[in-house]
Amino acid sequence: MMLYLRGILCVLLVSPVLCGQSNFASLSGRIEDPSHAPVSGAHVVIKAKETGASRSVLSNHDGLFEAANLPPGAYSVTGEAAGFATQSLDLTLEVNQHMALDLKMELTAHHEAIAVTAAAETLKTQDASLGEVVEPRSIQELPLNGRMLLDLALTVPGAHQGHGAQTGTMNPLYWRPGQPSAITIGGNRPNANYFLLDGATNTDPAFNTQNFSPSPDAVREFQVQTGSYRAEMGGAGGGQINIITNSGTSQFHGTAYEYLRNSALDARTWDEMPGTMHLVQHNFGGSLGGRFTAARHSFF
Repeated sequence: MMLYLRGILCVLLVSPVLCGQSNFASLSGRIEDPSHAPVSGAHVVIKAKETGASRSVLSNHDGLFEAANLPPGAYSVTGEAAGFATQSLDLTLEVNQHMALDLKMELTAHHEAIAVTAAAETLKTQDASLGEVVEPRSIQELPLNGRMLLDLALTVPGAHQGHGAQTGTMNPLYWRPGQPSAITIGGNRPNANYFLLDGATNTDPAFNTQNFSPSPDAVREFQVQTGSYRAEMGGAGGGQINIITNSGTSQFHGTAYEYLRNSALDARTWDEMPGTMHLVQHNFGGSLGGRFTAARHSFF
């Protein structure tokens, strides 16, 4: 019985730590009037542009509001309160971002709406973590030799190509050629990195490498933290690589591609003979996404 109770206690103690590792973003801020006094009871509606999903929160007596567990993406934020003009603005939340946003409400005697066309500031004021987010445009447009997503992590300051078992070609126990995870971040060894995929651990426990390498077409963006990261980003003392995959949208969409490499398109070395077929590679693929509609069935 004591062992059973100890097991339950361990689960309860470990669960908050596991839940803290999140790939979601959060939005918090303060609603105030022109005199900088807090506006309580204001409705803040946060609507995702891609899916149309919305969430509504209320400001407390100090004018503070918070919306957690928001999927990364583009949003429109609308603030409404009695006696004040409706204010709306657009912003983009990145993976594991904690954005602070203050809304100043204008007094009005009749119904008005104020649309802010400028984008919200993305300056981080909630934590002192260092690093960058590799955005969807970079994943879609930057060339990738062999379609290896982790090559884009090298565009983050403080990250460069590493060496060792994480290359996938040096240790027979970890033989994964073409899927290297040897990235040195902040001067740490490649085995000091920690990988997350959609908020779940994606780190090989034996070699501290990336366990599953997703296709770039399936990835929306990923974050590479190089130092001073928050407490929930634990598990290793090196870089924290947090990858999130694409979610569905309200419209169907897809891609089809062929990546071609051959002697006609590649540059030649000074001593290479004409007609040498030194590399011929065809890489075909595609992706498809869209909305998901749950079907209802009646059983008699």
